[in-house]
Amino acid sequence: MSSANPLLDLGFHIPFDRIEAAHVEPAVDALLEGARAAIAAIGAATDPPTYANTLAALEDALDPLDRAMSVVGHLESVATTDALRDAYNEVQPKVSALYSAIPLDAALYRRLVAFSQTAEARELSPTKRRFLDKELRAFRRNGADLEPAGKARLTEIDVELSKLTTKFAQNLLDETNVFELVVDDEAKLSGLPESARAAARAAAQAKGLEGGRFTLQAPSAFPVLTYLDDAQIRETVWRAYNTPASRGDKDNSPLIARILELRREKAALLGYATFADYVLEERMAKDGARARRFVGDLDERTRPFFERETRELEAFRRELEGAGAPPLEPWDVGYYAEKLRRARYDFDAEALRPYFAAEAVLDGLFAIVSRLYGVRVEPGDAPGWDPAVRFYRLLEGEVLRGAFYVDLHPRENKRGGAWMSSFVTGGPEHGPHLGLFCANATPPVGERPALLTHDEVETLFHEFGHLMHLLLSDVEVRSLAGTSVAWDFVELPSQVMENWTWEREALDLFAHHHERGERIPDELFEKMTRARTFRAASATMRQLGFASVDLALHVDYDPAKDGEPIGYARRVMAPFAPTPLPDDYAMICGFGHLFQGAVGYAAGYYSYKWAEVLDADVFTRFTERGIFDPEVGDALRRKILSRGDSAPP
Repeated sequence: MSSANPLLDLGFHIPFDRIEAAHVEPAVDALLEGARAAIAAIGAATDPPTYANTLAALEDALDPLDRAMSVVGHLESVATTDALRDAYNEVQPKVSALYSAIPLDAALYRRLVAFSQTAEARELSPTKRRFLDKELRAFRRNGADLEPAGKARLTEIDVELSKLTTKFAQNLLDETNVFELVVDDEAKLSGLPESARAAARAAAQAKGLEGGRFTLQAPSAFPVLTYLDDAQIRETVWRAYNTPASRGDKDNSPLIARILELRREKAALLGYATFADYVLEERMAKDGARARRFVGDLDERTRPFFERETRELEAFRRELEGAGAPPLEPWDVGYYAEKLRRARYDFDAEALRPYFAAEAVLDGLFAIVSRLYGVRVEPGDAPGWDPAVRFYRLLEGEVLRGAFYVDLHPRENKRGGAWMSSFVTGGPEHGPHLGLFCANATPPVGERPALLTHDEVETLFHEFGHLMHLLLSDVEVRSLAGTSVAWDFVELPSQVMENWTWEREALDLFAHHHERGERIPDELFEKMTRARTFRAASATMRQLGFASVDLALHVDYDPAKDGEPIGYARRVMAPFAPTPLPDDYAMICGFGHLFQGAVGYAAGYYSYKWAEVLDADVFTRFTERGIFDPEVGDALRRKILSRGDSAPP
């Protein structure tokens, strides 16, 4: 291939302005060919095995393909087109087949084992020794010891899983974009904050419509469910949000059933009782039983408070509407909870929005990490995948530690949620890191800047915490650097960053009224902090419900006795919901954490609560010494953020 194909010569600054769908398949085919040849050469070598010609050579053989696929997969998530989707769908199975084949390559495995028995291997640095040990385990865990028929079947499973999980994500994006609710009667928008009304009007105008247009993107849907007085509209939005991609030609239900079937088969083929046991062996929890004990313990501790909160909410509705008020429906919970919060704490979360202009929030993030870690963030110049994307550089003194892209707001060609990813994992021997974080936060409307909710501010801090885990990594082995850690540990750096959004000293750096410039008034700050744990038990039970259904699907679920997975999941989730769930409740059809990747958070959703425990321990150090204490910040950097997976978490 000619170097005119930008995917073949990415460099540090990725040429997003030149990458086209037509580049994808020829570039990936060429990179696959190069990777196969390099891997074959490692296995066929006859000279004495060394670290350089085995482990390091294997990393180098895969790096160009890894980088190209990270860029292509990212673009398919944030700037998708029909042509790009077709190209991605064409190459993804080929790439999956290559990665599945690596641990099944007998010659390569023999070469690694031979190196492990050398004097050099015995004298490796602790990090490189850990890399060797983990690679040998990974080969065994992924079929190196299987018979030829088992190896062939494992490859088939991995390729099919890559196709199914990609299709799941694409169906979800398509179905999210299809939904719209246009309300042309202003009276029906009673209760909705002006910020949400303005956004709905702008969304309608962008489509040439009158009135207000509502979608399933979070900045549009959540205000409806929280504030809108019209229960019928709330129900329409809630049902659409909780039955995504669950019918018609974009139905994810059969995909979920097949994904679960393949995961069970894969685990059994590799000698594990359940897929959870297979996944968690390399994580802190170690097996499904321990993860379930953790979730069960939190359930037991939380449930009495959850039940009390539910009774309080039901009683509050009766206070407002009389003894004959109907029982709460799922689309009523957020609405009446917000009214109760206002009544109990005199606190309206919308009152904070003018203090959280998106640009100022980013500036605050950058100022906080500067104080904590002695680095600075400055704007950079590099093309993005959309005009709204910004590029920044992270420097320590005059040394470039890394760079990153920021993509804050929703678009129809961008998947929902918030996430961080890496394009280049660098390190002491490999140069600076390159990453990104994406969100779907409230966009600007007209001349008004993007004004965020506090929840959205927390989300940005969370994803930036992940990014700092990459950018501050100092690990000599790329495969063990940055966020390449156990998934029940990976949320620690992100969740600990959320704490600064609740601290007065931190908020004063950036939370200023976007027009008047003053900081959050003391009275409003006090109301905000008093309301911090309002219905915290209900929020915890919601997360435990997701963790429980995840583990149930990957430990217990048997289609022969449990029926189709959507109904089974609904039954598992029911005890964690404050109201009965409708018969068509199908949130798992949109549960991307579990089904948008071959593994992802499958059997690992408990990780959020697990890491919350770790995060509480870490932030206690700051509350004892000061939230900007340089010694504690340096300790967090040295002992966690810089170390990647160079030692067991």
